[in-house]
Amino acid sequence: MPSATDARTRKNAKRGPRGIVKWYLVAYNVLSALGWSYVLFITVNHLFNINGKSPAETTSSSKTASSALSGYISSIPFLRDSSLGRAVTGLEGQLPPALVPVYRRATSAYAHVGPQTAFVQTFAILEIVHVLLGWVRSPVQTTAMQVASRLFLVWGVVEQFEGVRTNPLYASMVFAWSATESIRYPFYACNLLGYEPYPLLYLRYTTFYALYPLGAGSEAFLIYATLPKSSPIPSWQSWVQGMWRPADYIRAGLFAIWWPGLYVMYTYMISQRRKVLGASQGRTLQTPKRD
Repeated sequence: MPSATDARTRKNAKRGPRGIVKWYLVAYNVLSALGWSYVLFITVNHLFNINGKSPAETTSSSKTASSALSGYISSIPFLRDSSLGRAVTGLEGQLPPALVPVYRRATSAYAHVGPQTAFVQTFAILEIVHVLLGWVRSPVQTTAMQVASRLFLVWGVVEQFEGVRTNPLYASMVFAWSATESIRYPFYACNLLGYEPYPLLYLRYTTFYALYPLGAGSEAFLIYATLPKSSPIPSWQSWVQGMWRPADYIRAGLFAIWWPGLYVMYTYMISQRRKVLGASQGRTLQTPKRD
């Protein structure tokens, strides 16, 4: 899923940071690529039971990212189910038999990759620091929003609401994130080194067609799954069933704006693909020389 800052990053790659800063950024991107590749491997291995050790059954785990980090669960979720969760569960009966085991393993993906995903994603805070220090020439607001939205999903949604952890959309979200970042970070590392391998460039500006809607759609519906079942309009029924709190209205607002945001970014990335791959036509698959 190319970000809104990709074009500027590529344009400034050749006149980017030098010396120790350059090698630090190369190391950061390489380590991030390794981290996300590890998350991708675990996710795919679990979903498709490649090693034969992931039974097709729904399991839940009390081992959250907070418990792995501090030894205890930092908060008690008040919501354990949602109408969306029940609707998604009902999809199992509509799936082809071959996909049922994958679906069931998707509901236990958090137990296998949850803490790892949270930790790897949290390190992306450094990307905001890189921009603030002037090491990466990208808009601070755009970078901060992109990082903050991921951190909100990891720590503000998945970590706080237990029901979300067994939602199969968590697995699809992590798959989209990890597949995207396993391409994006090597792409940046190569640019810093003065390389632009065409296969990597092509993947960077093509895989978003499937991965961006998959990831962003999963994010939106996971947010929706955290909303109370009662009516958002205050009434006696809301009080009985569990009246919405201010935080609930905020998440509902985020769910609403997720969709126009997805459309704007998706169409923007399509136009960027035309510019980038159109400008690269005629290049060979050979690696360009360093500056």
